[in-house]
Amino acid sequence: MSFTLKDSGIVITGAGRGIGAALARRFSAEGARLVLADVDDAVSTVASELDATAVVGDAASEEGVARLVDAARSALGEIDMFCANAGIAPMGGADASEEDWARTWDINVMAHVRAARALLPEWLERGRGHFLATVSAAGLLTSLGSASYSVTKHGALAFAEWLLATYKHRGISVQAICPQGVRTQMLEETGPGGKFLMGDSAITAEQVVDTVVRALGGDSFLILPHPEVAEYYAARATQNDRWIGGMNKLQRKLEEL
Repeated sequence: MSFTLKDSGIVITGAGRGIGAALARRFSAEGARLVLADVDDAVSTVASELDATAVVGDAASEEGVARLVDAARSALGEIDMFCANAGIAPMGGADASEEDWARTWDINVMAHVRAARALLPEWLERGRGHFLATVSAAGLLTSLGSASYSVTKHGALAFAEWLLATYKHRGISVQAICPQGVRTQMLEETGPGGKFLMGDSAITAEQVVDTVVRALGGDSFLILPHPEVAEYYAARATQNDRWIGGMNKLQRKLEEL
């Protein structure tokens, strides 16, 4: 699964800020050639800084993904790695609007599916391609406060696992980045609840990227910038009732804030 960044053609979505921008800066420093995408025009500033190509617009819809992949092939030739990094986390539970649920599903899951659909024919023909999904520890555990984020991140992880299980023997490599709290705008938007749950252990986007770069040289499917997540994941699987009880205890504390 080892991946070499130097001279590789890489696409990163959600690259205007946060983890996406940090990935772009580090990959550029390592010699990669980049196409950066975001709905926010801030991506143009990042791309200009790195002499990369910016694609401003929706990278989740079928049309938006097709436009991004076409632009990337024009700029890079072959796409060696696709970083499905864009994501949203609207607060709310089952009572969240249909629009919020549909938009979160589109961005956090279907954008990955649509990208893979566009990339796989060429990748399978040449026998290589790397899919890097920013999933979050929420995909392994759960995320109090945002039901749609928790559900869709589980979906993103399941799709990444399926991709690797299905195509590993044909040269397709897949990895999933699963951090807990990261000091980004998304964490700020979770308000006091998010800071209560993740603030003390939150790390920088650059620390996440350090872990990613080390992991690109190995064979691990899961990339865990917070190593303790592996223990939590094991506890969730083997002591499920106790795990849910502990999460409910945290929920009650949240309701007291």
